[in-house]
Order: sequence, then C-alpha cells, then structure tokens
Amino acid sequence: MPQQTTLPTRILGTRQVAAVGLGGMPLSIDGRPDEARAIATIHRALDAGVTLIDTADAYCLDETDFGHNELLIARALASYEGDASDVLVATKGGHTRPGGDWDVNGRPDYLIAAAEASRERLGVESIGLYQFHRPDPSVPYAESVGALKHLLDEGVIAMAGISNADPDQIQAANEILGGRLASVQNQFSPAFRSSLAELELCAELGIAFLPWSPLGGIGKAGDLGSSHSAFQEVADAHGVSPQQVCLAWELALAPVVIPIPGASRPESIEDSVQAATLTLTDDEVARLSQV
Repeated sequence: MPQQTTLPTRILGTRQVAAVGLGGMPLSIDGRPDEARAIATIHRALDAGVTLIDTADAYCLDETDFGHNELLIARALASYEGDASDVLVATKGGHTRPGGDWDVNGRPDYLIAAAEASRERLGVESIGLYQFHRPDPSVPYAESVGALKHLLDEGVIAMAGISNADPDQIQAANEILGGRLASVQNQFSPAFRSSLAELELCAELGIAFLPWSPLGGIGKAGDLGSSHSAFQEVADAHGVSPQQVCLAWELALAPVVIPIPGASRPESIEDSVQAATLTLTDDEVARLSQV
C-alpha cells in the first residue's frame, strides 16, 4: 500500500493541509491527458503527501462535459490504495462553459444548486471547501456571498472561500460570513503579481491564500527560468528546477500561502511538492520579490 510523504502543513480554515496542493484544471480542459494518466497523476500527488486538491465544476471542455474534473477526482480518490482520509477537496462554482467559453453566473439560486450538484459528483455529505469562482458583474457581490453563507449554515459545505477577489471583496465576504472566510484563490506568479495586496491582506486576517497558475499558467510554466532569469540562477545555486524555486518563493511570502500548481503528468507534481522542503535565504526571497 502506498505510503504518503510527510510534508510541512499550513492552516486552511479549520484544517491542516500540505504546504503545496494540486490544481486539477489541466486534467480536464482542452489538451487533457487520458483518464489513466490523469488518475495516475492524482495518485502520485497523494503518494507525495499532497492533501489539498483544487477543482471546479467548470473544469471541463464545455457544458456537455460539465463536472468532468470533480468526477475524475472522485474516481481517483475511490481507487487510491493508500489512505486518502485526510485529503481536502476544494471545488468552486459560479463559472459556466457555454460552447466551451467561460461565462459567469453568480445568482444565489444558481450557486446553491451548483454546490448541491458538486456535492453529488464528489460523493460527499459536505464539501470540504467551496469557493465562489468569479464575481458576476450583474449580481451584487453580497448576494453571491450570501449563498455561501446559506450553504455553510446548512452544512452543505464545511468551509467557504472566494476566488478572483479584490481587497474590498475579501473584507466584505469575511464580514458576510461572520469571520468564517477560509480562503482566497487568486492568480499569482512571477509574471502576475497584482494580487500581492490580496495576499498581504489574507496574511493579516489569517485567511489561506491559494495562488492559481503559480508557475505562470498552462503552457508557460516550462519557460519560467528563461522568462525570469533570477529564478533560474537561484535554482542553479540549489541544484533544483526554477519551478521548484518559484513555489518555494511563494511559500516564503506568508505562512497562509498554499500554491496549487496544475499537473498533467505524475513527474510534474513530484517536482512541485519538493518545493515545500526547499529553504531559500532571506536575500534570495528579497531578490526574487524584486524581479
């Protein structure tokens, strides 16, 4: 039976999870691997000690494929031969995929129904972490977050989070939820640092900050070293990959940061997980932060 590797943990709401999670999106969108390789990637992540898997109902090809990633993760967890009892699955609702495009729906009735559907696909009594995927300009933000409060109060979800939010929305969501906002999932990477203010606010409030596309996004992660030479130079000094250095840098920015790099191959997630035990010097962190 596979043995999980022990990794440093970080607090996410009321749960401790491994310092690096797995983003499931590449396993279900255009260019995705076949199911056998996708499940092997998830299993390898679990073997490596990952205890946070990020998904969303909208991680699929189009509306006919809706919920693909949630179903895939449920199958992977059910077929895992090791102990997956401490794995936290975080899913999201509020995006739709008409014709393969990305649209939004933040209506409370839609979010409540979407959460119920996600709970059924994941095969759980209560979703570990449910996040409002993206603000809907046509719906008052407070109303959308109010749906999260309803789901939380009813026990449909154990923890509530938001994604793609600005500082005012973080403050508002935490207030509406009565101080129970568990996470904020925003884009953040060496190439995209405009969410630094949100990261710092989360650190101040003790809310987990989950950078999505922490290596620069699908198709760009492999070029990180050439695009940002300082990361390659620090990587060379440690004898590791620039991707590993990138995740270690993000982890060093605040104790609430839990990167969720995507992976479509078992080897990719193994390299990412090793970032949790890579220690950068203060000077290295400062240098990378100035890039």
